[in-house]
Amino acid sequence: MTFAMIGTWRMAYEGLSKGMELMKNGGNSNDAVETAIKEVEDYPFFKSVGYGGLPNANGLVEMDSAFMDGDTFAVGAVAGISDIKNPISVSRKLSGEHFNSFLVGQGASEYAVLNDFERKGMLTARAKKIWEKRKREIEEKNLSPYDGHDTVGMVSLDSKGSMAVGTSTSGLFMKKPGRTGDSALVGDGFYCDSEIGGAAATGLGEDIMKGCLCYEIVRLMGTGLTPQEACDQAVYPFVEKLKKRYGKVGEFSLVALNNKGEWGVATNVEFTFAAGDNEHAPKIMMANPGENGTTVIEPITQEWLDAYEKRIKAPID
Repeated sequence: MTFAMIGTWRMAYEGLSKGMELMKNGGNSNDAVETAIKEVEDYPFFKSVGYGGLPNANGLVEMDSAFMDGDTFAVGAVAGISDIKNPISVSRKLSGEHFNSFLVGQGASEYAVLNDFERKGMLTARAKKIWEKRKREIEEKNLSPYDGHDTVGMVSLDSKGSMAVGTSTSGLFMKKPGRTGDSALVGDGFYCDSEIGGAAATGLGEDIMKGCLCYEIVRLMGTGLTPQEACDQAVYPFVEKLKKRYGKVGEFSLVALNNKGEWGVATNVEFTFAAGDNEHAPKIMMANPGENGTTVIEPITQEWLDAYEKRIKAPID
């Protein structure tokens, strides 16, 4: 039977590959999502997720995460958690709670410690240097403090037909303490129904959460649309509506997977993602907004990948 997985950004690839291997060997979708996202959280050069994530205005790495079981609709989430190694694992644990399943700030961190999750200082020396550099730029050049808000989102389908979705992010760089975006909010940053499919979002949370887009994509797939049709119909009209009525719009990128293993993507910026299934090895692709509310998807070149690796590991002045 079919199994498949899709994840946001180039950073999803290695984790997604591990999640796919797990399902290939009979593992379930819940474990695949947690395994995949932990891989991203643990890698210090991805500066918008987990260890190495960029801090808030006070220099603290506050992280948001969520997990949803598509069979049961069980949801667990944390927002503003700090000094905990793998927020996605805390979120999954919380999804087993009927009450108190979404915790924030100190309460989320205390819950993680009481339940024996590993504590870890998440601010790396590299991320601190980036933060210090941006502080100087704000003071000397009057630049905007906000730069970067990429969430890793994973949607999986296992060979038994069960689906799951998860998200993790350190949020908006230089955000005000306590700020959260869409990533931990069910229906906005993620949604999953094993009888239909799942979706995950990345981009500017303050704008994404205005549209409940992940729920809308899953709803549209439930009417018979393919994941690509659902992504296009949910995202592009709302982007235009937001431009018209709010006056501006941030970055939007969403991925979706249905219960047949078919996937879709919609974005208003250049956006990389990873996907694979039981017949196709995981690969990284590039999506761009096309004409008339459509998405253009192209393969990634080796030159692009080489430049990406060089860029994320470049020395910080």
